[in-house]
Amino acid sequence: MIYSLARPGLLCADVTLPIVCPFRSRITDMYLLGEQPAYADRLITRLQTIPTQLLEGLQPSGPNLELKHTDDLCAELPAQQLFIIETGLLHALIDGKPLFYLQEGDLVGLRQPSDLPECRYCSDEPISLVPYSRNAVFQHIHADEQRQELFTQYLIGHTALLGDALARLKQPEIRPATGFKHFAVGEELIRQGDEADNVFIIIEGHAEAIVDGQKVGDVQKDEIFGAMAVFTRERRSATVVASEPCTVMVIPKEQFLGLTQSNPRIAHSLIESMARRIDLLNKEVTHLRVNVAV
Repeated sequence: MIYSLARPGLLCADVTLPIVCPFRSRITDMYLLGEQPAYADRLITRLQTIPTQLLEGLQPSGPNLELKHTDDLCAELPAQQLFIIETGLLHALIDGKPLFYLQEGDLVGLRQPSDLPECRYCSDEPISLVPYSRNAVFQHIHADEQRQELFTQYLIGHTALLGDALARLKQPEIRPATGFKHFAVGEELIRQGDEADNVFIIIEGHAEAIVDGQKVGDVQKDEIFGAMAVFTRERRSATVVASEPCTVMVIPKEQFLGLTQSNPRIAHSLIESMARRIDLLNKEVTHLRVNVAV
């Protein structure tokens, strides 16, 4: 089985892309796409040897099933049978989403019948499957304690691989090294023209934004400020002065940029803040036009 880690944040396989399979001639090899820890590679190699050990001494239930291609393998398979892939490559889609590959030496048919999410297997190339009676396979496994242990290891191993892949793909929670600062009335929180190293959130208090000595807006409690210069990589465009005692959360810019990607609420708050400022600017422009007209 091959688990695809093609892109960060996704556990998927792009079934439209051609795949070069260096393992095609080796039944006991399996390849996990993307950079993997050494323990995952070792586990994959060990798991790939288990099906042949489980079925050792058990005869196939009939001739190989040969398919030129398939859009839904399960719909074409006889009931109550398991299959070993002898040649070919299968794409496995769960709930319509590409998730992993099956290749030579892998077992097919363990999921059926069940009420699990539908798993659809498809292939654009010829595939050869060796059939075994499902009941005979399980009787063969349960007749021997060693095979029982191997089968348990096989199931747990694949579950562990999926869990490991998901854990490494999941975006890590970012815990910013935030700090808090207190400002008295009249103190500058940020100064026009300074480098933008941090982003700020007013926890308590109120401040005013000043450009070239003129007040251009207010900064309310819970409002994010100082972010625009971080995004544009320019110097501060305004000075922010405390109009009453303020407690401010300070977030380093690198961590703030990470937070905007992992926490949609931050982006939503920024949009609200910009919308308020645009509305204020529109009102000021309208007021100036009225005064000029008068």
